[in-house]
Order: sequence, then C-alpha cells, then structure tokens
Amino acid sequence: MRSLRALRCLTPLLLSGLMAALLVPQAFARDRVIVGGDAVRVEDHPWVVALASRDRFGSARSGQYCGGALVGKRTVITAAHCLSKPVLGTDYRNVKDLRVLAGRGDLNSNTGRELPLRKVWVNPDYDSRTNAGDIAVLTLSRSLPKASAVPMAKAGSPSYRPGTRVRVFGWGDTTGNGSYASGLRAAWVSLLKDTVCARAYPGSSDGKFDRKSMVCAGLTRGGRDACQGDSGGPLVSRGRLVGLVSWGTGCGDAGRPGVYTRVSAVLDMVQKHGGG
Repeated sequence: MRSLRALRCLTPLLLSGLMAALLVPQAFARDRVIVGGDAVRVEDHPWVVALASRDRFGSARSGQYCGGALVGKRTVITAAHCLSKPVLGTDYRNVKDLRVLAGRGDLNSNTGRELPLRKVWVNPDYDSRTNAGDIAVLTLSRSLPKASAVPMAKAGSPSYRPGTRVRVFGWGDTTGNGSYASGLRAAWVSLLKDTVCARAYPGSSDGKFDRKSMVCAGLTRGGRDACQGDSGGPLVSRGRLVGLVSWGTGCGDAGRPGVYTRVSAVLDMVQKHGGG
C-alpha cells in the first residue's frame, strides 16, 4: 500500500466523535513513526521539529502529525503533502492552530516551544501522483538559536554517497501497525544507489522514483524505516540534511526503501522562500 507517511484527517464531525471515544489521533493514520529505531534526545538533535494541530488531530501527543527540519533561525522545511487537504482535511489556511514544536522530545510534555507560523510556502509544482517536488517552507513567527539549525547538503556532497549510513528522525509509527511514539526516535539506514530505487519504484500507483529530486534509503533486509507520522522529518548524513521523509510502500519492508525529497534539489526554493 502506498504510504505518504503523514497522519490523515477524517471529516471534523466524525473526527471529533472518534477522538472523544479513543483519544488517540494516530487511530486515523494511513501513512508514515520510525520502525526499528531507538529513543533519542531532542536536545542532541535540536533541528528536529514537529508539525502539530490540536484542532485537526486532538490534544494527545500535542497534536503532532508530521515532522520537519530547522534549517535557519526562522526557517523550517517539511513535506508539501503535510500541508495538503488529504492530510489536514481542509485547506491549510483554515488551520488556525498550525504550529511548529521545537525542543519537545516527549510529545506528552509541555517542554520546548510551540511556534505559530508567519508564512507558509507550498511548492506549487508538487505532483501528488509521482510525489515529485514534495517540499514546503515554513517561516516561524519567532527566531530560534542559529546553532539549532542543521546545514543542508549541496549537490555533489559526499553526504549523498551510496552506502553511507544515515539517520532518520521522527515520532511516527514504530511498528507499521499504528503504534505511535510519544518520544522522539531515530533509525540508522543506508543511502541506496539510484538504480536500486528506480527498480523498486519504476512508476505505478505507489509513485515514481526520480533521481533528480529524490533519494532513497533503507536496508536490504528491511526492518528499519520511516513510517506514518514521520513525513517531512529529516534524513541526516555526516552532519548534513540530505532528505525529508516523503513516501514509500509499507514501512521497513524488504525491497521497498523509504523515499525522501532530495534537499540539494530544493536549496534554491528554501533560500527564496525561507525566513532566514
């Protein structure tokens, strides 16, 4: 099954009724927590942030539904599909409590900061059919420490070398069966050759791998991957941000690696639309 790795939202009326009964936003997930990962401290990775809306996803786990990466004092990048109507159940402009959670490793706590957004830019060329161009740029209403931002890898960086061990971060499904984490987790995977990814996703209802705008990572045997709730979260290689969780089939399945937005392909967009 195709997985865009973000929580999906039901109609507000149905959602509110189910939330009252279940009190868990993850019950409505169709997409990508970290499978096969370990708990990590957000203090050690301050550039890992969460997108949240209690109005859309309830108060459990602070309303988290996607991830993101802090790349500047006021700039966060995430997946375009995290701002889409299929995920939010409405136009993102109607979600008045959309927030970025920074420094909150445990989503059941009130640590860190909840930052409103001053500006949202969603790539108008994002193709929901192929998943190409899955990038959005968020400008925070207030600045965070510059030292908290993660540097972005440029084209040709050794950080993209196939076989390199990389780490993916998030609060998503830890099993692929709707078991969502309240604490930040991370998993080590390996960057794969473009040819491997192209064979895994040659073009179908799942999407199509595009080496210019995407990168993929995983393990040959499977077992570690991003999953539902991780969309937009960072993939980091040698201290550089190389990808954002985007899509894939299943979670941690052998022969079905996770696919990420290639950060080097969107640098110009980030620089143009970011808030510094």
